Amino acid sequence: MASQRDTSTICIFDVDGTLTAPRLKVLPDMEEFLQKLKSKVHVALVGGSDLVKIEEQMDPTKNDTVTKKFDYVFSENGLVAFKDGEKVGQENLLNYVGEEKLQKVINFAMKYMSAITLPAKRGTFFEFRSSMINICPVGRSCSQAERLQFAAYDKEHNMRETFRAALMKEFPDAGLVFAIGGQISIDVYPVGWDKTFCLKFIEKGNYKTIHFFGDKTDPGGNDHEIFSDPRTIGHKVTSPEDTMKQVSELFFKD
Repeated sequence: MASQRDTSTICIFDVDGTLTAPRLKVLPDMEEFLQKLKSKVHVALVGGSDLVKIEEQMDPTKNDTVTKKFDYVFSENGLVAFKDGEKVGQENLLNYVGEEKLQKVINFAMKYMSAITLPAKRGTFFEFRSSMINICPVGRSCSQAERLQFAAYDKEHNMRETFRAALMKEFPDAGLVFAIGGQISIDVYPVGWDKTFCLKFIEKGNYKTIHFFGDKTDPGGNDHEIFSDPRTIGHKVTSPEDTMKQVSELFFKD
């Protein structure tokens, strides 16, 4: 089987909404499908979440570390990078941006969120990751039901998009990107630290064809830059089922 593997082609997958339902665990049929795909081409994951969250979603049985199950695993948009189970890169937001600028963003976001009323507010409104700040108006400690409630509210009222626009207006020259992330949050990171960052590692593999599959591919979504990058062939998906359908049409037609 290994001798039939096309090592000139790689498929890069977003996690939330692409391989799993947002923040839920991968289903067995998807796990099996990805390993089947890995026998044909190289496979990479790139998520905005930290490695712990990607582990929770993509290795629910804890039989193996997720970094060893795929050719590449990129957490935090690729700012924390693994190849064949070994760490090959890590950046640091605080060192790069500095405390003063980050506090200004956090203070503005706190003030903004304190003035809005949502169906629910819980805890952990900020998650400080090594390469980004994740701002969550509903609070990351919300229940799954509250997460879905917020997602429906956001879809109707465009709350996150309005919040994102306010951040962009307040910090136009800060060198920061404000991107809609997943179902309930906004990611803040330096310009260039979007998911295209992972391509610096992918390019070392000398692939002829790089496919990317993601759901947040519209402008302002955290898949947009890599989806539209000239180095990739971008595929917009609507669900894990749609991902399997599109990949099957590309690689399993026979």
